[in-house]
Amino acid sequence: MRLLTLALCVVTAGLGAAPGRVQTAPPDPRFDQLAALVTQKMAEYHIPGVAVGVMRDGQVMSRGFGVTNVDDPQPVTPDTVFALASISKTVTATAIMKLAAQGKVDLRAPVQRYLPDFRVADEAASRDVTILDLLTHTAGWEGQLTVPDHGTNTLADFVASMKDLPQLAPPGRVWSYNNAGFSVAGRVIEVVTGRSFQEAVRALVFQPAQLASATTVLGEVATHRFAVGHRDLGGRSEVFRPFILSANPPAGGVAMNIVDLLGYAKFHLGDSALEVMRTPQLRKNGTDDEMGIGWQLRTVGGVRTAAHGGTASGGLCLLLELVPERRFAFAILTNHTNGWRLIQDVERSLLASYERLALAPNQAIAHRGVDETMAHTTPLAVQPAAAEYAGTYVRTPVRDITVRVEAGKVIVSTAGGGSGTAILFYAPDLAFMLEGASPGLPVEFIREADGQVRWIRVDGRIGRK
Repeated sequence: MRLLTLALCVVTAGLGAAPGRVQTAPPDPRFDQLAALVTQKMAEYHIPGVAVGVMRDGQVMSRGFGVTNVDDPQPVTPDTVFALASISKTVTATAIMKLAAQGKVDLRAPVQRYLPDFRVADEAASRDVTILDLLTHTAGWEGQLTVPDHGTNTLADFVASMKDLPQLAPPGRVWSYNNAGFSVAGRVIEVVTGRSFQEAVRALVFQPAQLASATTVLGEVATHRFAVGHRDLGGRSEVFRPFILSANPPAGGVAMNIVDLLGYAKFHLGDSALEVMRTPQLRKNGTDDEMGIGWQLRTVGGVRTAAHGGTASGGLCLLLELVPERRFAFAILTNHTNGWRLIQDVERSLLASYERLALAPNQAIAHRGVDETMAHTTPLAVQPAAAEYAGTYVRTPVRDITVRVEAGKVIVSTAGGGSGTAILFYAPDLAFMLEGASPGLPVEFIREADGQVRWIRVDGRIGRK
């Protein structure tokens, strides 16, 4: 497949200016080097289309590469709309923060203050879980749940369906990536504002930030040039059909183009009231990463970054990252399931070339909404005793995880998921996958206060032993 490339570089005024004000930007050799790397990685990982942009001090440069759709190859441009998948969670958190500033939501309040009928299986969790728990992925229940599309009642019906959902950990105890928690947060927004989620975030976020292309409505996406998702099929890219936006917009249903996405980053960096979202609320158990309000926090080379990735089931992988103390931000949007590999390589190269930042050896990173490998780690010369990790880890109502020792190797497998994947430890309780579809992905074991291994976390989600 021949990859088409079309570029547009833009610049805005300072952070106080309107995000939509742009003019032609001067050339930047670093951006040209970045573009060359993107082109190289697209060929290496068979990615049909990419949009990349960087921003410093309000100056924005963005460029599109390749095509939106291998079956109808239109060039990706900075105006091409991408479904943002889990980057949407930061929009939901931003809307909640705007309501908090208006005195309409208290982050420390229990969810039942706003949703009196809210229930999960555990009575104490139903009573105690807070708005902040929802926004920091610490609600404690399984989060990878299907949200059926019920139109205007989607979030209300989904939240009502959670009444039999069991706890995997007490609220606030263990960080575990949780889409369902953001569904509940979205329903809180609807109830507090008396509007649909789309209407509420348009008023609270999209309009104040002047994001012209931003939407959670498929019909609006279709009025723009938009990128469709792809997957690998025997060495070639196949279009995912049908194209959908998530029926769970608070967790994954926002779409916009890269110019507006960088405008959204500018909105965050320019609004002091939103700075608290980038303040650590907790450390992700067993790792060096932290959790803000909606934002995934990581310190790289002594500098804190705030990021969120997205991985859509329809074949898109994406990343938005802020480096607030450098007044810097960037975004990488791809339309293929292999896009996370390109994102990882480009992100790390970009941080090095623009900011001279790099992960430390054996730095324990955690899931941020898009996959990453532990390429910067060295395995322990003496692996820990494996017996205490072995057992079945429950992820009700999805598939349980089994850890077993076989021929001296620790094997992790899911129910019905085949023979499993060997893991290798690079620190106590911290490992990465050696095999499978994504070698290098991190695996963490988390202990109770008494020192016993109680949870495993794979791909950011916990199972309870």
